[in-house]
Amino acid sequence: MSPLETMGKMLLMFGVIFLVLGLILVTLAKVPLGGRLSGDIHLRLGNASCYLPLMAGIALSILATLVLNLILWLVRK
Repeated sequence: MSPLETMGKMLLMFGVIFLVLGLILVTLAKVPLGGRLSGDIHLRLGNASCYLPLMAGIALSILATLVLNLILWLVRK
């Protein structure tokens, strides 16, 4: 397999991954609790505010790990 063919396959795979992640983000934006989970922290001090999506980050990390493991499992077959 030539280097260009390998690079082309990698770019296609990254494109599919970005497409799936984009669809997930668009879908999560429509879910009422998409970014407001119980472990998220929102601080307000006067005119300044800070939002730390801790639980949302953990949930997305677990979801991304499962999706990537599934993709790697399918590629290895």
